[in-house]
Amino acid sequence: MRTLAFPALPLAGLICLALGGCSSHVGGLMASNPVTGQAVTGPTIRGKVHGGNNPITGASVYLYAVATTGYGTESTSLLTSPVTTDSNGNFSISGDYSCPSATSQVYIYTNGGNPGLASGTNNTAAGLMAGLGSCSTMLTEGSAFSFITVNEVSTVATAYALEGFATDFGHISSSGTTLAQTGVANAMANIGQLETLSTGLANSSAPTSGSTPNDDINTLANILAACVNTTGAVTGPTNPTPCYTLFNNARSGGSTGTVPSDTATAAINIAHNPGVNVSNLFSLQGGSPPFVPDLSAAPNDFTLAILYPRGQIDGPYGIAVDAMGDIWVTNIGDNSIAELSPLGVVLTKPAITGNGLSEPYGIAIDGNGYLWVADYGVSGLSSFTSTGAAVTSTTTGGLNTPEFIAIDASNNLWVDNLLGAGLSAFTNSSGTPTAVTGSPFGSGVLDGAYGMAIDTAGNIWLANKSGATPELVEYNSTASSHSTYTGGGLGGATGLAIDPSGNIWISDTNNENDNNSSAVSKFSSSGGAVTGADGYVGGGLDSPYGIAIDSNGNVFVANEGGSGGISEFNSSGVALSSSSGFGNEDASVNDPYSLAIDGSGNLWVAANGGGGGSAVVEYVGIAAPVVTPIAANLQSPYATNNSAVNRP
Repeated sequence: MRTLAFPALPLAGLICLALGGCSSHVGGLMASNPVTGQAVTGPTIRGKVHGGNNPITGASVYLYAVATTGYGTESTSLLTSPVTTDSNGNFSISGDYSCPSATSQVYIYTNGGNPGLASGTNNTAAGLMAGLGSCSTMLTEGSAFSFITVNEVSTVATAYALEGFATDFGHISSSGTTLAQTGVANAMANIGQLETLSTGLANSSAPTSGSTPNDDINTLANILAACVNTTGAVTGPTNPTPCYTLFNNARSGGSTGTVPSDTATAAINIAHNPGVNVSNLFSLQGGSPPFVPDLSAAPNDFTLAILYPRGQIDGPYGIAVDAMGDIWVTNIGDNSIAELSPLGVVLTKPAITGNGLSEPYGIAIDGNGYLWVADYGVSGLSSFTSTGAAVTSTTTGGLNTPEFIAIDASNNLWVDNLLGAGLSAFTNSSGTPTAVTGSPFGSGVLDGAYGMAIDTAGNIWLANKSGATPELVEYNSTASSHSTYTGGGLGGATGLAIDPSGNIWISDTNNENDNNSSAVSKFSSSGGAVTGADGYVGGGLDSPYGIAIDSNGNVFVANEGGSGGISEFNSSGVALSSSSGFGNEDASVNDPYSLAIDGSGNLWVAANGGGGGSAVVEYVGIAAPVVTPIAANLQSPYATNNSAVNRP
């Protein structure tokens, strides 16, 4: 277990200090000008570049560091000029570059070359990537890091893991905050969950024992190979070449936006839009693809999910992400809580029990890293340190079957009592709660409220599930007054979240007009219904439960019913997932209840399924990175962005 720290103030950006200065990016992108910083001489890097099973000769090999000067800025070029692969596709980068700092996250990009075709061929559409990790890690590994494989598999793994920070191959970047750098480092480490760097092969299981979608990864790699192993001609739409088909079905917006000019950028675009043009892309795979095992039929979508269904995961219900990117879940199966690292390693062995834990449902993390758990079974509240050590438990404050917890900018606790007992409130001193005078509030107002969140003004929002007229309830920051709102399709509310613009989103198991349909309702920050009487529908909604929103304003919903898929909507309520949702083909994802987004852009789902089907599921790079824990969005330095969902 690791000690959590509240997000520090933004660090100064670390800029390129390559030996001899920064060189130009391929394609005309210019590197940042060098400024002061502590450069670190990089280790020797040796490897090979392959297109499918063929070595690529004469490819240009570039070395970049992820930029820390702001999202969307250019990556930092570390070489004064690229190196070139030999007749066997081999290359060596030795003694001619520096990392901006020991913590700089480094990746390789290759462009062009001949993938075994006629002499003189130079496929400039062939762009490949491989994420290497931090410069300090590369130096520490020494000879163990001496050989890597850059191919389509490494490109897919890198594109998905770094999707939340990438625009194209030359624009992979974040801010310089401590949280952002943690998110990038965790994302880079996640590449190793998907593929083995030395061989360029997709992992059948993650090194941390998670179950990986190697057939999906290989299929995506085969799709890229269809373009890489050609001359790179981009002609169409009559008799379209593979590169034409790939690029026009992998635009920056999926079916709209900028057409990529290289396969690495196409892979990034597919990661951004995993549900778009799936059949068209799948058709590129061909009859004898280079990477196997692959998918025999077009999938529902191109999301990549890792399942962690082993020890200390028993009926997971609530889920939260801390400042280090660790995942905390409540287990109602054995009355425990468990902590997983960003790579799915269970850090709490044995699982944490006692301290009042009884049917633990909701979990939240305050701005100082303390964990708070709603104990449904004993109508209590338990607290733990950031390392999982018990602090205290209480049954005061009018707690009555509590289910959800929200934390405001002053680290005060607000607890939703399911069975009509109102809203409990506690002050918080280093993990020790004190019931606020008058708690619980709204006993005559709340009736079966599900889900809660706090906006930047400190208002507490809940959705009443029971009663003749389901309604959205807003309490002011002291719960001394409230307002109620109806409409918008609001019905059987099961989850609530607030987007970057302050809008309220609610998942509904049934909308107000049709008790058998599922929907998502949206209200403005002033409580006005944005959606109509049917709410937003489609996208595979099926008994939706937990809901989470990323820093782009995209909304993710866990579907407890049906095939257990994930639905995604953009900020305007347009479904981005298919009519079957995302990830519905994996039968191991049973009964997903709660979900959370981390600082790397991964979506984590607590899948409660019985019969041994319990799991924590990670959808790699499906979302935009967010500040974690959620309470930190309301506190300095992120509170200055005036948003309930900030980017690190």
